[in-house]
Amino acid sequence: MSAALYAEIEQREPVSLHGTVQCQPGELMALVGPSGAGKTSLLRCLAGLMRPKSGVIRLGHEVWVDTQAGVFIPPQRRHVGLVFQNYALMPHLSALDNVALALLDRPHAQRRALAARWLAHVRLTPEQMQRRPAALSGGQQQRVAVARALARQPRLLLLDEPFSAVDQMNRQGLYDLLADLRQELAIPIILVTHDLTEARQLADRLVVMDQGQILQSGTPAHIYRSPRNARVADLVGVQNRFQGAWLGPRDESDRNTGVGWLQWHLADGTPAALQLRVRDKGKIPPGQRVTWVVQGDGLRLDNEHTPARHIAGIGEQALATTVHTVRHLGETTMATASVDGLPGVALRLVRSGPLRQVLQPSQPLRIWLDCDWVHVMPTRRAR
Repeated sequence: MSAALYAEIEQREPVSLHGTVQCQPGELMALVGPSGAGKTSLLRCLAGLMRPKSGVIRLGHEVWVDTQAGVFIPPQRRHVGLVFQNYALMPHLSALDNVALALLDRPHAQRRALAARWLAHVRLTPEQMQRRPAALSGGQQQRVAVARALARQPRLLLLDEPFSAVDQMNRQGLYDLLADLRQELAIPIILVTHDLTEARQLADRLVVMDQGQILQSGTPAHIYRSPRNARVADLVGVQNRFQGAWLGPRDESDRNTGVGWLQWHLADGTPAALQLRVRDKGKIPPGQRVTWVVQGDGLRLDNEHTPARHIAGIGEQALATTVHTVRHLGETTMATASVDGLPGVALRLVRSGPLRQVLQPSQPLRIWLDCDWVHVMPTRRAR
């Protein structure tokens, strides 16, 4: 029976971990953050390989950990599928026998037949099934590891940097495999990854971690558009991040329509000669130093521009810029454009298809900033 995962962990030692995660059946949740953020430690707690100092972990109504009640279910009784970065395959066994190891609870006669069925499910040929790991490619070894994890018919699937040792061409094939398997797996799936593109491509929900703390959880679209603070924006790679001061509503009309004014600051903290009218959520006092971001979807070029509908007084700001650098990355082009009149301020653009042809170094370019995409966050003062 499918069940949701709930985990609440609080500890300082041996590894700092603080926060709550929830993952629904059929949902893929990605843990993202820098090295040392606590991602793998959290995974180890869920698998039963590490006992948290304080917390609760349960799958549906089944309690795996309750430190106050003295409950700790060992890993072999949790029915967790775990896929490691380094595959963790037995080098002296064939792919078929590696998967059969996960089926020791089945009669001997059934093990190899079931193992072959799972390996075929992850698209290995009968000939590849007979090879030892050293005779398989990295992508094929990872498929064996996935088949071994699924052969246990897990109630929870944990993926610890499973694709990082695989080259980019094979990695895309593994992404496709995971997407197909998800159609059949009505269980919570948790992925640890350093690759933000991978996380956005695969995950329904992101959990952003830093120094053992869960900073924010939500859909990739929500977190990229509305990061909780500047650190989250930095960790998820929001490119267009700037400083400013919150001025608040100017008059009763602004208050009635839920908008306020944002003073743009240069990198050195000097107020720029530009103010933006943006959404006001009523949480920031006037005069507060702020960090603000705008996702790439909020930046349009002239040939993409159609007059934005003014929702609650929000409009667009035309910015005269000059293209500074252009990098062509396959079918995608990344460019930076310095904003005329704002020394040291540059916008970062990503375009694909014919639209990227207009991006040429030293070219003047008008960019429309859709103020409805501006997200404002208080800047914490240094202590």
